Amino acid sequence: MIVLQIKEEVDIVGVRTTARSIAREIGFGLVDQTRISTACSELARNVFLYAGEGEARIEELENPHSGLRITFTDKGPGIEDIELAMKDGWSSSNSMGKGLPGAKRLCDHMEIHSKSGQGTTVIIEKWLLQ
Repeated sequence: MIVLQIKEEVDIVGVRTTARSIAREIGFGLVDQTRISTACSELARNVFLYAGEGEARIEELENPHSGLRITFTDKGPGIEDIELAMKDGWSSSNSMGKGLPGAKRLCDHMEIHSKSGQGTTVIIEKWLLQ
């Protein structure tokens, strides 16, 4: 497992490039490498913008699927309404509102756990189809 801190805007690039590199190493094709790096970029940006800091943990999956799991955690304000936040076009910060729903479409599995005032954890998985 690799743990990457997200404290500065440049750390978003670090998460994205590290995830893409690991995806390439374990056998993901170019299209899936791009999907993974794009989802990671969106989610790392959310950590930076909404919580100020957090971390990304990148780990290889073996059971029941081979692939990658990337977990983003922060201790920010949390997401008050996850269902609303997952709607295309909705944003709490006047952005385009594509981050969370877009990241979900790029992955095979996504979980969001959040408590108002306590932070958010977003887990994404991309499975390597054999």
